Amino acid sequence: MTDSLEQVGGWIEDVLPGLLAQHSVPGASVAVLSGDEIFSASSGVLNTLTGVEATTDSVFQIGSITKVWTTTLVMQLVDEGLVELDAPIRRYLPEFTLADDAAAAAITVRQLLSHTSGFEGDVFTPSGEGEDAVERFVAGLDSVPQLFSPGDMFSYNNAAFCVLGRLVEVLRGAHYEACLRTHLIDPLQLTRTAAGAAEAIRFRAALGHLTKEAGGAPEPSAQWGLIRGHSPAGSVLNMSAEDLMAFAKLHLNGGVGPDGTQLISSASVAAMQQEQVQLPVLGDGLDGWGLGWRLFDWNGGRTIGHNGGTLGQSAFFRVFPEHNIAIALLTNGGRTQELYSDLVLPAVERLTGITPPAAPVPDPEAQRFDASRYVGTYRSQAADIHVTQDDDGRVWIEHELQGIFAELGPKPEPVELVRWRGDTVLALTVDQVTMPQYEFVGDDGHGRATHLHGGRASRRVTT
Repeated sequence: MTDSLEQVGGWIEDVLPGLLAQHSVPGASVAVLSGDEIFSASSGVLNTLTGVEATTDSVFQIGSITKVWTTTLVMQLVDEGLVELDAPIRRYLPEFTLADDAAAAAITVRQLLSHTSGFEGDVFTPSGEGEDAVERFVAGLDSVPQLFSPGDMFSYNNAAFCVLGRLVEVLRGAHYEACLRTHLIDPLQLTRTAAGAAEAIRFRAALGHLTKEAGGAPEPSAQWGLIRGHSPAGSVLNMSAEDLMAFAKLHLNGGVGPDGTQLISSASVAAMQQEQVQLPVLGDGLDGWGLGWRLFDWNGGRTIGHNGGTLGQSAFFRVFPEHNIAIALLTNGGRTQELYSDLVLPAVERLTGITPPAAPVPDPEAQRFDASRYVGTYRSQAADIHVTQDDDGRVWIEHELQGIFAELGPKPEPVELVRWRGDTVLALTVDQVTMPQYEFVGDDGHGRATHLHGGRASRRVTT
């Protein structure tokens, strides 16, 4: 037995203000699509400095949800016969260069779309704010190293989508934001969507808030957004939650836009939802990746979606093709993962009958285990991650954040790890509510893992 959209909407309106206060979230907007009906609600403020109220027509940054939009732009090119997914990206971008030239020559469009290209993805080198920002950013990848050979495994890769955005620019003959507007924003008839700060200022725009000290209150970010060179990966696209539902409807309706135009073929819509790579155990039922889309198994309920995070803004987007339902939660700081768990997951269960996976329960007996396979330092552009074992046999993980990641919140404290399943461990956070999951993968020939995986692969650099 499921509830109606009206019932679930009433529940959201009742609980949203209290949940924002409970989780220190300044403001949020929610939208739910069920068939042709849309419910939306908002609460809180867009900016604690100004006190401007969050409303259902306010625009928030959707961050990496943009990657599904970029994928849609690429699949339109596939539909037109201009791109082949299994062709090397150098067929279209012959100047594409990485530190490993053999890898750069081998990487395919499909591998970029499915985060399996293997090069370091957390690159945030400024490339200016002009219309050539994406072009210049991609040119600057020439010294970026490989974490693994193309196609070997999954590792979330922001920079890969900048390369895909450049592919769109070259084949369309226009800069990325113009391509978004011409091929998606305008055809979807979106009225509360902005491709960048210059457009966002026309609307009630949210500002992100960052928590600088553990337990502290979120404070307004000194910077509104990320670099323009990251546009295709998720640095500029802002919209209302209702506008995001129009994008969901495009993918629920087999690629047909609001005026009946086929904006993307039904075959490409289906292809985007097909698993390209299986994932390590990462939580929330996330077990695979399609073309652009995250793929979830929620106790047998097929779910696609994506999350987004920018400077103090977090977005959550879930689509349920078999139920013709979608939901989005857009926020501007605070404990947003907890808000998602307390708001989105119950709403989904009431609407669809799908039970989201329960949070993993740590085994107290698993606190002491042989960690010789795991101990060491693992490195990526985002962090050096140190895994140690103390004299009592307890295992710890500590993140030494690098670059922009060090600026987004308080310095992480060491956290204890307990074994969960096979080579998957749980990080015992203080609240025991959000427990990140990590998987150790590979073998260096001496019984030690080659990579630590928490969505991004970090390569072992010390024993």
